[in-house]
Amino acid sequence: MENKPSFHRTLTLLDGALLVIGSMIGSGIFIVSADIARNVGSAGWLIVVWLVSGFITLAAALSYGELSGMYPKAGGQYVYLREAFGKMYGFLYGWSFFAVIQTGTIAAVGVAFGKFTGYLNPALGDEHLLMGVKDGFHISAAQLLGVGIIVLLTFINTQGVKSGKWIQFFFTFAKIAAMAALIIFGFIFVKNHAIWQNNWSGAWAAKKITFTAGSILHEGLTTGTLIVSLCVAMVGALFSSDAWNNVTFIAGEIKRPERNIGLSLFIGTLVVTLLYVSMNLMYLNVMSITDIAHAPADRVAVAASLNIFGAAGTTIIAVMIMISTFGCNNGLILSGARVYYTMANDGLFLPAAKKLNNKGVPAKALWMQCIWALLLCISGQYGNLLDFIIFTVLLFYILTIAGIFKLRKTQPDMPRPYKAFGYPVIPLIYIIVAAFICVVLLLYKPTYTWPGLIIVLIGIPIYYILQKRGANE
Repeated sequence: MENKPSFHRTLTLLDGALLVIGSMIGSGIFIVSADIARNVGSAGWLIVVWLVSGFITLAAALSYGELSGMYPKAGGQYVYLREAFGKMYGFLYGWSFFAVIQTGTIAAVGVAFGKFTGYLNPALGDEHLLMGVKDGFHISAAQLLGVGIIVLLTFINTQGVKSGKWIQFFFTFAKIAAMAALIIFGFIFVKNHAIWQNNWSGAWAAKKITFTAGSILHEGLTTGTLIVSLCVAMVGALFSSDAWNNVTFIAGEIKRPERNIGLSLFIGTLVVTLLYVSMNLMYLNVMSITDIAHAPADRVAVAASLNIFGAAGTTIIAVMIMISTFGCNNGLILSGARVYYTMANDGLFLPAAKKLNNKGVPAKALWMQCIWALLLCISGQYGNLLDFIIFTVLLFYILTIAGIFKLRKTQPDMPRPYKAFGYPVIPLIYIIVAAFICVVLLLYKPTYTWPGLIIVLIGIPIYYILQKRGANE
């Protein structure tokens, strides 16, 4: 009798940590500080946004360690929600994950690769339109390049987990080294101490910075408006710190998952938080807070690199972001398909997704993910969709961490090789802070909230249709 293909446990602690780091660092850190600076308007509050975002991410990652030890199997967060609250909650996460969260991020990161490749060769960039009109639907060279990268990485990952592992290893180490070098050079090569001193002389004078008709307006913030601005500003920082949970999806391929997933989450999120805060300190050393807020097309890293390296700065950052986005997409593509595989085995996804190929990977699930990501890529709507979903992502994180409290009561005797750090205080702090951010976004930024909730709610009738179909079979 022929043996049924199964996952191969070939990934080590280092592989897991690199997957966390590689999946988290895409293009956001090179861009979103401009929007944060416009919302808070000072050096101190800019760093606070990144520190709080890092703390929230680290708190969540430390809490997930307990769940990963309890359920060391493919599917990660989908499995945790299913076990804590039932199949419907797991499905709603998996539905949102496939519809927007993972595939939309894959599309956005793929096109970001194309956009920055356009710095080196304009014929491959976002400005080179191949079809359509500039202000309406169009297809650019960057979109097609993004399509090519997604297809290439999907194919590589169908050849076995080791293929994706080595890409992750090389590109993640390369991006860490490149970011570290940029941070160091930003402090060594720029000796204009007046910039740093001016930024920190008014470090806590929070203000909103706007640019109208060529003039710069500074609007002071009260305590109430500062809190709202901080929560809104954190959307970009949290999105740049997202995808840290991707390592939980590949638990079936990690050695000693009950130990190594929790450690991977801690090491990866800590390294990324330190890199992100250091990058922003470097920005403040080479640019004024107003220049950060007014960086052309929000490309703060490009503007900083020009101040550090001169004309060569654009090329340096373009290559950095190409390395970063390529490695990021590899991690997203590799891990995402494991969620659909587990859902399919529960009868909640297309049946073909539950099959592993002879290399021990869910190849058909990988191609399903690829096809939908390509459609989002070509449509150009991934950016809007990701804006909608960040609120929903936070809700699912809150619900998952709340699951720790529920499972402690409903399954007290289940083995827990690793227990949530600082339980119940740290998980509770995460729930309170993330819930507060969600409430503020719900009240003051409805465009970030209601569309995301609608996408999730669409999954409810789909779930019942799948359940009814399964009952009739």
